[in-house]
Amino acid sequence: MTKSDTTTDAWKTGNVVSISFSAFFADLGYQAVLAGFPLLLVITLKQPFWEYGLATAISYGGGALFSYYGAKLGEKIGHKKLAIIGNSGIPLLSLCGLLANPAWAIGFLVGGWWARNLRSPSRRVMLTQAVPDKTARTKAFGFLHGLDVGGGALAGLYVVIAIACHVALKWVFVATILPLAVSTYCLTRVDLNGDTKYLAPQKKPENKSDLFGGAAIPDPNDEDGLSKEKLLKSLSSKLIYSSLLYGFTFYSTGFLVLTTAKSTDSKIGGIAAYLVVQLVSALTGYLLAPRLAKNLLRQFISLGSFGYLAGGMGAVTVALSSIYHLDLIGFYLGVTIIGFALGIIDTLEPAAMSLVSQKDRIAKGFGSLAAARSLGTFSANLIMGLLYGVGVGYAYGYAAILAASAGVVVLLAIPATVRYEKLNS
Repeated sequence: MTKSDTTTDAWKTGNVVSISFSAFFADLGYQAVLAGFPLLLVITLKQPFWEYGLATAISYGGGALFSYYGAKLGEKIGHKKLAIIGNSGIPLLSLCGLLANPAWAIGFLVGGWWARNLRSPSRRVMLTQAVPDKTARTKAFGFLHGLDVGGGALAGLYVVIAIACHVALKWVFVATILPLAVSTYCLTRVDLNGDTKYLAPQKKPENKSDLFGGAAIPDPNDEDGLSKEKLLKSLSSKLIYSSLLYGFTFYSTGFLVLTTAKSTDSKIGGIAAYLVVQLVSALTGYLLAPRLAKNLLRQFISLGSFGYLAGGMGAVTVALSSIYHLDLIGFYLGVTIIGFALGIIDTLEPAAMSLVSQKDRIAKGFGSLAAARSLGTFSANLIMGLLYGVGVGYAYGYAAILAASAGVVVLLAIPATVRYEKLNS
């Protein structure tokens, strides 16, 4: 191995691998539940579409609070400790199929999802601490996303096999406790210099941030500090508000499962759509996203165009396939585009946030980012559930319009990004 190769892979430490494999096993577990739950609730328990939308809305809406305050709590008790506590609560959703009662099923799902949101910002902080080199963070987040969503793709695959073998979904769900336990064990193996907290601030900021805070504090000795502070605040705000706006379109992938399952009259066809989203997203996040984002400017351009705008195109494709009764090629084309967009977004959003936030405020930045997405998603799933009952095309059309709007918000930040890059050069 050459010296350059060694330098290139220097970010891939034992801590990065442990954190990323924790994500892999977590998705290998709970994504199987998320894939099968809409089938359990709507097809097996015969509940209306709006009830599934309500279930996911409660999950994401409450999850916004758990993400935001979880980041604050992680600063106090240590991010590793909080990540382990939250991860240990995710198996609650594995129990959602044991009782043939919609309210209990939704309750267990929501409890597990809230635990997952509690630990998500802390896990991102841990990964950022494990990769001090900012230029390598996009690769690290791409590696994390690839394993994370790759686990989700494998989860979709074994749910397909289980359904084909006539295994009841409730037993598939219970079996996910095992990979979730392995996920928690991986987190216990992380050792960030023996300190579970992220780098503690040396000096408390004078102004408290609100929910959409987290911009960096300039160096008072830097003559360009004021300009940089304004630019970073602008970039941070646009990044978080675009995530919020995109959240208003971020319907649960379960809607794609239901759409395809109804169109093909096959549960396997629905789960296959879920598998495609996860697989394409994993490959995109790991192989392509880091190549599109070698600096902050390219990250914003790629996030806006290949992320948010592409997500809108995917939703349009699914809507047209439903309205004009196109064959499965249309549905799966739309699903593939959506998976590609997710791979870009879920890799570049946190990578960009790590660059526009100062070290002592990065937990708050990640908490705000996760909370913004969850707040938007709360409304998205309610609206999708209601519009779905009126017409599939209306639901996905709504998603397409707001996804495109999120893309515009990010692309409007390009001039500020160019100015910041010049100041840093």
